[in-house]
Amino acid sequence: VLRPTLIRIGGRVYRKNLIQEQAYPHEEEEEDFCAGPSDCADEPCDAFVVEETEKGFQCRVEVPSPLYKYIIGKKGETKKRLETETRTSISIPKPGVEGEIVITGQHRGGVISARTRIDVLLDSFRKKQPFTHFLSFALNQPAIQEKFLQFKEEVLEKCSKDHGVSSSLFQNPAKLHLTLGTLVLLNEQEIRKACDLLQRCKEDFVDQIAGGKPLTVEVAGVEYMNDDPAMTDVLYAKVHMKDGSDRLQVIADRLVERFVASGLMLKEWDRVKLHATVMNTLFRKDPSAEERSNTMAGKSSFKERESFNGRNILKV
Repeated sequence: VLRPTLIRIGGRVYRKNLIQEQAYPHEEEEEDFCAGPSDCADEPCDAFVVEETEKGFQCRVEVPSPLYKYIIGKKGETKKRLETETRTSISIPKPGVEGEIVITGQHRGGVISARTRIDVLLDSFRKKQPFTHFLSFALNQPAIQEKFLQFKEEVLEKCSKDHGVSSSLFQNPAKLHLTLGTLVLLNEQEIRKACDLLQRCKEDFVDQIAGGKPLTVEVAGVEYMNDDPAMTDVLYAKVHMKDGSDRLQVIADRLVERFVASGLMLKEWDRVKLHATVMNTLFRKDPSAEERSNTMAGKSSFKERESFNGRNILKV
């Protein structure tokens, strides 16, 4: 109660109050959400446009179709409650059809209140979506792929008797990369928005820092992610600039800063840890898996992980 979760929406900070939530067996379809006190005198907010119409007021909000179900709620209860408590009518496109949610009401305050609550709902459920895209630098040049396959052979030859070490742990050489961050992009517009932002970053600062030339990096040495090398889940290759400068780090940090500021990415760390995953226990069950940080999908997969003993690999 004293340290509520803070949610930032449109330049404002809201506190998310703890409520008694019932756990349903099928969390995905059944999840419901209490949108706080039942008066609709929420502060008016200038972050969105409320239009005046002949019958009162209306506000439009663009929402990716996968998130509609969270506003509708179980058997339409969330939508009904929102409408009743804010004295508005909420029109939602059909499932799978991209479009706008339209909130209409006779009182401006009610429309603003409904919009604010929908924003809080969306923000909360967007964080629970497993990520769909990466922001990353590809590291799959032929020379690196070749050396990586040599590394894999050597590990399997010298350390295959160590607990948990097997060929299924290794990254696919074509997918070697440096992850900057993960994104949840739920429709074409959001993907386009991310592409446009990346292009703008290139023009605004990437070209300037790189001086218009490719950055030459060296991939050397391995390091593990958790506390105990005998219980490793992720082993990564260390990467540094050939000229000893920190230009790659600066570009990575500034890219993430811009993506976080635009709302496309959640801030997780103060600076990007440049690392190229070479072995990951998530690949055991799902070769296309990735380092999931704090997404919901990650939490369940950690339970089934079988760590490996990385001591000898680190020594060799």
